[in-house]
Amino acid sequence: MDAPPPSLPQSTPRNVYAFGLTSFLNDTASEMAYWVLPAFLASLGAGPEKLGIIEGIAESVASFAKLFSGYVTDKVSHRKPIVVGGYVVANAVKPLLALVSSWWQILGIRFSDRFAKGVRGTARDVMVAESVDKSALGSAYGLIQAMDSAGAIAGPLLALAVIGRYGMRGVFASVAIPGALCVVVAWVGIREVRRHEIVKGRASPPVQAERTSAAVAATKSEWLPKLPASFYYVLAVVTLFSLGNSSDMFLVLRAGNIGIPASRAPLLGLVFNVTFTLLSWPAGKFSDRFSRSAIAAAGYFVFAIVYFVFALAPSQLAIWLTMAFYGLFYALTNPVLKALVVESVGGDVRGRALGIYSFLTSVTTLLSSVITGALWKVHGPAVPFYFSAGIATVSAFALLAHHSAARPVKA
Repeated sequence: MDAPPPSLPQSTPRNVYAFGLTSFLNDTASEMAYWVLPAFLASLGAGPEKLGIIEGIAESVASFAKLFSGYVTDKVSHRKPIVVGGYVVANAVKPLLALVSSWWQILGIRFSDRFAKGVRGTARDVMVAESVDKSALGSAYGLIQAMDSAGAIAGPLLALAVIGRYGMRGVFASVAIPGALCVVVAWVGIREVRRHEIVKGRASPPVQAERTSAAVAATKSEWLPKLPASFYYVLAVVTLFSLGNSSDMFLVLRAGNIGIPASRAPLLGLVFNVTFTLLSWPAGKFSDRFSRSAIAAAGYFVFAIVYFVFALAPSQLAIWLTMAFYGLFYALTNPVLKALVVESVGGDVRGRALGIYSFLTSVTTLLSSVITGALWKVHGPAVPFYFSAGIATVSAFALLAHHSAARPVKA
């Protein structure tokens, strides 16, 4: 019978909650601008094709930043400066949207924003994994994801309050307030997790404790370390899925096609994020007890249904209901897949594993946004949504075949 895990130090909940609050404030700022951006682009004379280029390039640069950040994260002993620096840059550039006059300037801002997100994201996820016991990974990631999506509820609501009086540029300027608060919380609230504390047993998976010092030294010398086959299988499936997972801004554009005005675009974000917020933490906790692969596969099936409905676009009511349902997809996949990746590798290579995972999925997201924009332009809006639904269905069945280990239900 396994011995009970050692008790967690007092700083553990502090880090998880600090990351959660930081994510809430950062996403509040991001979502205030995000759901207004398609209409703002249209006002500058840029359509779906330009949106695809902007979002695709933004995701691409984020992917390279995550890959590099993963390597650096495994090598350095102080990760907090990476995380805080990423929040500083991202929240410094977002208010500049209020001053732009052309689509390429928006591209530059999105480039900077996503680069900063990529740099900080991997370091943050590794710090979270080192702050909790392995048996609580899903719960920790789920809580942070819930706070993040709660910010995505507050963001559209604040945008709605501002846009009627100050217009879209007023919305962009006002994101400076939650952005500044985010930086303050990150600087004051996050605590560094020392590596020597992890080796003593608290947050390290058994495989880490069993590694010999020679093996660890060899791994540290590799840019791309040897990782388990199960990690690469999950990576292949998620990469396939990402080929159909274009920017959510195409959902907003599709809603506009059937008569939902741009002024209500923030509400689309609201109904989606209510579901996302309510279900992220329960989904993460659920994955700590049962198969993470099966739970994530269910999320892919949800995605397929949503995109199929958007392809048909039967009515405005159907679009509103489907957007609410769409939040379930994110809840079942974002925290769960992250925990699945982290638990499949040793503690000394988590950064690189997460970096590789984020890099490949982001690169395919770039390709997906470009493909969606091109298909939309040539064949109309329905075809790219059917394409995405089909890829998601295939990916769901492939992920079900993975059969990640079920976890016993705790008494």
